[in-house]
Amino acid sequence: MADLAPWASHPARSRGRCHAEEAGDRGPRDAFQRDRDRIIHSISFRRLRHKTQVFLAPDGDHFRVRLTHSLEVAQIGRTIARTLGLNEDLTEALCLAHDIGHPPFGHAGENALQKAMLAAGGFDHNGHTLRTLMRIERPYPRWRGLNLTWETLEGLAKHNGPIYAPSWALAEADARAALELTSHASLEAQVAALADDIAYDNHDIDDGLRAGLLTLEQIEAVPLVAEGWARLDATFPDLPRERLAGELIRSQIGAMVNDLIAESQRRIAAAGVGSVEEVRAAGRPLIAFSPAMTAAERELKRFMYANLYHHPRQLEAADAAHHVVAGLFAAYRGDPALLPEEWRARLPEGEPGISRHIADFIAGMTDRYAVARYREVVGAIDLPEGF
Repeated sequence: MADLAPWASHPARSRGRCHAEEAGDRGPRDAFQRDRDRIIHSISFRRLRHKTQVFLAPDGDHFRVRLTHSLEVAQIGRTIARTLGLNEDLTEALCLAHDIGHPPFGHAGENALQKAMLAAGGFDHNGHTLRTLMRIERPYPRWRGLNLTWETLEGLAKHNGPIYAPSWALAEADARAALELTSHASLEAQVAALADDIAYDNHDIDDGLRAGLLTLEQIEAVPLVAEGWARLDATFPDLPRERLAGELIRSQIGAMVNDLIAESQRRIAAAGVGSVEEVRAAGRPLIAFSPAMTAAERELKRFMYANLYHHPRQLEAADAAHHVVAGLFAAYRGDPALLPEEWRARLPEGEPGISRHIADFIAGMTDRYAVARYREVVGAIDLPEGF
């Protein structure tokens, strides 16, 4: 680890795990490498292959799902971390795990659970990521959860920055691991958060084009995309634009990554930090886009919400997904005996425990499993074409 920058997270200086572990003969891996591997081998990570990214329960093999999105985020995050001298393994672990708490059907499913859980404290996917990794996963004989390092838990909790009003799930995680929620996280966690933005900003364009919900003419209205087209037109003047869509996505990712690296190097130098503790105490994020790229990226997001995420076909599918998740919660809350035997056996007594337990079960479902269970415990449902 001699090549790590002074402000990087070092596994030998980790604050440790909630449960002490005896040294075992399981390969020459450090603490953050073990975290990454535990995440990859977890049931909740495997289930991401059948959870919505943008398109609900996509029937096309080429659309992204939560699993492939997480892998793409990890690739981008590792590239940035390597260039900045940060810990690649911790960065990768955070990138791979950041969406584990998403329920079926993405944000539509999350909104349904949030509404259903209002009386029990609500639901948010970030808090549920911590709950899943610290409580629900049970691969070890002596404790619940994956027993990840403090640094991984901290980075996941503060995925989008400091938290001043934690949800009940994050508050529980904080009470157990003292995650210092009001400070900024490590640079590795900051990289993971923006690698997520870079990945979905660009790959959602790719999927939107593939689905026919976006056109090349539409996306050229976005200044950041228009700049990319201008570069490609100059480089490939004899090729039709349909052949250049993939190159546009790649070049745009490269432009955003290069901007992020340059601005982050400037901020790190200006802050004068010499350790990860000083990073947490800096009082501001040190991993960031330049002001110009920040404005361009926000304009791209506004375009994507108006033209893809809120497209009538997407809204129709989101309504159906909301109906499925809300119906499942109502059915299981009305008669917990409908839960599978292993979940009935662990059912708490009284509220809010019962509702939270049911939400745990539903949040772990894949898109297709949720539809199947709805038809089993609620009844028939008509779903939009291609759902």
